Amino acid sequence: MLTKDLLRVSRAGGGYHPQFASREHRPLAARVIGTYQGHVGRSREELETALADLEPDADHFKLVRGFSALLERDARFETDAEIDPERARKATFEAAEDVGVVTTGERERALGRAADGLGLSTAALERALYADLEERQVLAAVDPRWDPDGLVAQYNLSLAQTALFDATELRVRSSDPKALVSAIKRLRLMYEIRKTGEVDGPSEREVVVTGPTHLFRATRRYGTRFARLLRTIAKASEWRLEATVDDRGTERVLELSDADPVRVPDAEPVADVSFDSGVEADFAGRFASLDLDWELVREPEPLETGTRVMIPDFAFDYSHGEFRVFFEIMGFWTPEYVEKKLAQLADLEDVELVVAVDESLGVGEEIAARDFRAIPYSGSVRLKDVRDVLREYERQLVADSAAALPEELRPDADVRTLESLAADRGVSEDALADVAFPEHELVGRTLVRPSVLENVGEALEAGSSLSEAEAVLESYGIGDSSAVLSELGYRVEWEGLAGGTLVEREPQ
Repeated sequence: MLTKDLLRVSRAGGGYHPQFASREHRPLAARVIGTYQGHVGRSREELETALADLEPDADHFKLVRGFSALLERDARFETDAEIDPERARKATFEAAEDVGVVTTGERERALGRAADGLGLSTAALERALYADLEERQVLAAVDPRWDPDGLVAQYNLSLAQTALFDATELRVRSSDPKALVSAIKRLRLMYEIRKTGEVDGPSEREVVVTGPTHLFRATRRYGTRFARLLRTIAKASEWRLEATVDDRGTERVLELSDADPVRVPDAEPVADVSFDSGVEADFAGRFASLDLDWELVREPEPLETGTRVMIPDFAFDYSHGEFRVFFEIMGFWTPEYVEKKLAQLADLEDVELVVAVDESLGVGEEIAARDFRAIPYSGSVRLKDVRDVLREYERQLVADSAAALPEELRPDADVRTLESLAADRGVSEDALADVAFPEHELVGRTLVRPSVLENVGEALEAGSSLSEAEAVLESYGIGDSSAVLSELGYRVEWEGLAGGTLVEREPQ
């Protein structure tokens, strides 16, 4: 991005048109790069003078200054002095007080006395006095990320970003809407998605991003977020942007598209800030540590709500069937934006949706009254609250799947775990709780035919090692050794780290 004083726009016809650099400006970009490279080891003042000499050759002096501003981010300036300038000034001023400087000769004596005290030559001391002033700093190194073509491309992107600083609303159509919405959420921008009904162009869906006039006051940070969003927009193969810009009190329209020379160079910007949503990232990280029968899905498919479209933050997919619960975190919105969101949610009659609401919004009761599951939070979403809601769904899902099961099941295998049987039936293990298994005994979480238990019992005896017993059980396909051994009347007597021995359990 560039500073606003370097913005080059045309307001012809009441519009707001950035004046992009073109192929013909490539030689000028090369000269600016060469000027930087040729002034390594020289002062900033000399560099700026050389750059100013290029301005009469440019069609606009702001173009040279724009190229220079981008290159300066890859330059390193240093103070070139044999002694710290502050120390040099302190010693010189103290010597001047002693001498009483009025004439040129007295100045020289004061400098000589201070230099002697510091162990420097007078010339070295004089160079150090103001070496830390910006114009006297020396260009120590410059490593441009761009060649002339890349610098022109970066300039055009930065110019378009700067033109968006004072935007109050963006309307974007993109061939990659998922990446666009993901970036909008990371940047914590307010948005809605509309169906345009148009089939031409990048997409029939238009993403409307609301700007700072809808906040209590406009902020530079918000305009900067608009500018950063352009990086994602311009990466799509097809895109179209229309922005309403507050041009010093006059409302103007800025239009950009993939037909304009706005591209994202390969080099990443210096210190590009990540604008990930803290609440969402925190929740996703903590949810992953839970052992639930739900899989967290980031940015699931869009939900159509009349002429609008919304993309919830997350979805929870049930592990034992095709059932999805959507999850929306409402945190930093304004009251007007919340009102729009509530209107969208009211149209989702056949969708299971959980909403986490920042308590500071003061709209929790209103959301709950609309028959949605509302979770209040402050600072971060509590996992317990989400888990409790999901378990309510689980209870109903288990009840529904249990009702669909027969009263009896007769597995063909002699040994079958409840886990594998539930997976085959597409239900949870809890759904099998009331099912009878006439031909098997339930030992722990494993179904075993009585004849198999009898054969295993005959093959085992007290005094056998645990490893021998486990080998017998494994030959019958039984993995839950502790439950089966207990069923057969044995326990394991451990012998340190060497293993264990079967002993008969004492009668209870």
